[in-house]
Amino acid sequence: MTKKILFIIGSLRTKSFNRQLAAKCAEMLKEIGNVEIKTLDYTDVPFMNQDVETALPAAVSRVRAEVQASDAIWIFTPEYNFAVPGVLKNLLDWLSRPLVPGDFSSGTAVAGKKVTFCGVGGKNATKNVRADLKKLLDFIRMEVLCGEGNGFSADAAAFQSDILTLSDEDSAILRKQAEDFLKAV
Repeated sequence: MTKKILFIIGSLRTKSFNRQLAAKCAEMLKEIGNVEIKTLDYTDVPFMNQDVETALPAAVSRVRAEVQASDAIWIFTPEYNFAVPGVLKNLLDWLSRPLVPGDFSSGTAVAGKKVTFCGVGGKNATKNVRADLKKLLDFIRMEVLCGEGNGFSADAAAFQSDILTLSDEDSAILRKQAEDFLKAV
């Protein structure tokens, strides 16, 4: 049976290290199991605003449907000022809102959804964002797999070239996370 995995990338930058990490991870997942991978495009999702929640923006309806159609989610995120990037937090805020505005018994697009995450950053290897993201995902009742995920450090050369290179050790860590994730999905 094909597992539908939805990638969410916490950076909108075209050449982001996390987008490159997601591409490497997609290759690994396809080698490991029968998966269909889709990357969520949420560039058109507006800022969370309860004033527009009752006339739900089409972009929010679309991303909710894509999340609900997936078997699991993998988030790839940088760390912005020791925290979750604003675009990712905004998306998660929308996804955590009731499916029927004002009716908290109607459920959400993410409650109970399996999720894992990892990130690429500087020397800190996204330590702070991964800790915060774990708390946030637990709070919005997602089923977090693989603990606080894994963090990877881009070296100085990567920041000059915009090309992420993983060491053999980092590749092995990512592959282990991918294997554990697929077993749990």
